[in-house]
Amino acid sequence: MVVTTGTDTMEEIAYFLDLTVRSSKPVVVTGSMRPWTVIGSDAQANLFNAIKLAASGKTKYYGTVLMLNDEIHTAREVTKTNAYRTDTFESPQLGILGYIDENNIRIYRANSRALLTADKWATPFDLTKIKSSDMPKVEIAYAYQDAGSGAITGFVQDGAKGIVTSGTGAGGVSKAMGEARTKAIKENGVIFVSTTRTGSGSNYASSDGIIAGDNLNAAHARILLELALSFSSDFNTIKGWFDTYGSGQVTIADK
Repeated sequence: MVVTTGTDTMEEIAYFLDLTVRSSKPVVVTGSMRPWTVIGSDAQANLFNAIKLAASGKTKYYGTVLMLNDEIHTAREVTKTNAYRTDTFESPQLGILGYIDENNIRIYRANSRALLTADKWATPFDLTKIKSSDMPKVEIAYAYQDAGSGAITGFVQDGAKGIVTSGTGAGGVSKAMGEARTKAIKENGVIFVSTTRTGSGSNYASSDGIIAGDNLNAAHARILLELALSFSSDFNTIKGWFDTYGSGQVTIADK
């Protein structure tokens, strides 16, 4: 399956598909940074390469991958890094899965999904078991020096069931944000996920009502939290899903 979409929210659409598609067959998301009709458009090459990649079967069991600029990225790790350049999509620190040179398709590493056994491959997020109205409101609060409590307070008042904080450094938030977060957890049962705004790096700190986002960026963590809250309201269950399906860590069986 090849899915074409705009690049602005492509990484979120790709990760949503990665977490919800039940088939192990290749799913390739692509698009273009330059419109189809302009000189030097990358649209034709990206679509052609995406079709070649999907048809090759080389990303079976990889989940959803993203293919632009001749590069293949896993949906969990890829992010858009530039507003205009055709090489905008990158997978910080971990790098690309492989690339395409004309008719040569090269895959050089496996993601965590590809290494799972068939019985453990699918996630719990089967969309046939819920309705779109079951999807909760999940928001992102951006942290900065002396950030106020208004964003978190407003999100809670607007009905948010989950909030991702895009924190400074290793996930830090201001005193006012921290106080608003604690109040939201205790009084409203809101579940928080902590991520970093730095663009890369892991987050390990978790506590009552707060889940460590590992190295998911805020946009990806929001997608996973939204899906998790659609299937459970239990904090420990959702935390377990972040520790397994969200972490992306590779486990190799004993040989």
